[in-house]
Amino acid sequence: MISTVTTATTTTTTTAATSAVTTTAVTSADIMGYSLIAVVALIAFLALKEILSSEAHKNSKINNFINSSNVAILPLLFVFTAVVAYKVVTIL
Repeated sequence: MISTVTTATTTTTTTAATSAVTTTAVTSADIMGYSLIAVVALIAFLALKEILSSEAHKNSKINNFINSSNVAILPLLFVFTAVVAYKVVTIL
């Protein structure tokens, strides 16, 4: 019985890429602009969830949307809490 052994040679080449670090300055006016968008989105999601909850028992797609809308509502709620805390700290 003759067995053959095959060896494979692999060559790896690595290249070092240089990356530039950029710094972006965000002003408080930018933060308030973005927070306004987040608060409007939160109000829209909460209103949509409340309006569609009356039709949830009739349609399973609406029921699935209502159940999964918390994925969008909870982060927006955290942003709203942070905005309120920021406003309280800047006033005091």
